[in-house]
Amino acid sequence: MRAVMATLDGHPGRSNEDFVGVVPNGAVLVDGAGVPNAGHLCRHGVAWYAHRLGGALLAALPQEPERPLAAILTDAITTITDLHRDSCEVTNASSPFAAVAILRAGPDRVEHLVLGDACAVLAMRDGSLLVTEDRREAEVMGRFEGRLAAAPEGGEAYRAVLDEMRACRNAPGGYWVAKDDPVAAAHGFTGSAAAQEVASAALLSNGAARLVVPFAVADWAEVMTVLDTAGPAALIERVRAEETRREYATDDATAVHCTAFQGR
Repeated sequence: MRAVMATLDGHPGRSNEDFVGVVPNGAVLVDGAGVPNAGHLCRHGVAWYAHRLGGALLAALPQEPERPLAAILTDAITTITDLHRDSCEVTNASSPFAAVAILRAGPDRVEHLVLGDACAVLAMRDGSLLVTEDRREAEVMGRFEGRLAAAPEGGEAYRAVLDEMRACRNAPGGYWVAKDDPVAAAHGFTGSAAAQEVASAALLSNGAARLVVPFAVADWAEVMTVLDTAGPAALIERVRAEETRREYATDDATAVHCTAFQGR
């Protein structure tokens, strides 16, 4: 498997909270999130959580090539949570969490898992696309947009709506991310395809996927064309240009593009 990756900070003065890495049989992308300036909850921070989780996942891929990806993610969440369980409020709804996308290339199959608002795209040799997105968080947030807009920002009513919204995280009827509860891993979306049928594949953080969602100025076929011809850095440049045109707040943007799945 060959891979090219790129990441670009989205928040001046703040660490990049995305992680991306590659091993010979796979790739991992982690998009960290959490409440800014929440050092009273976790002294390590969002970037620490995302990078440690990504490292644990990346190390497991070559060691456990046959194990289900959800089981690998379950163990990684447990391991990283245990690293700061005694020093931080890991169960607090505002403590660090992350979206995860994993790609694993075996001799016969290319597998993927998506948990949270990252995405995986497989471009097949017949021209079709296998797109895996987790839209549950966006759907939950949509239910609260009106109430948040109606409440004075920073006031008691606003904070109450935020608390209610955060209570939907890793809860039935809500959305699921990597945080402190390893059960979340079982709620990821998984898929696979025959290796000989996959031309290329990509993992993207939500910050790198903005040309499709929310900007709707490209579809996934166009995104894969950019990745196939110009690479992840060029895709992120296009995202930044569109953000500038719209005066839209930037976010960490990360993408990895993988090819050459045959001949393993």
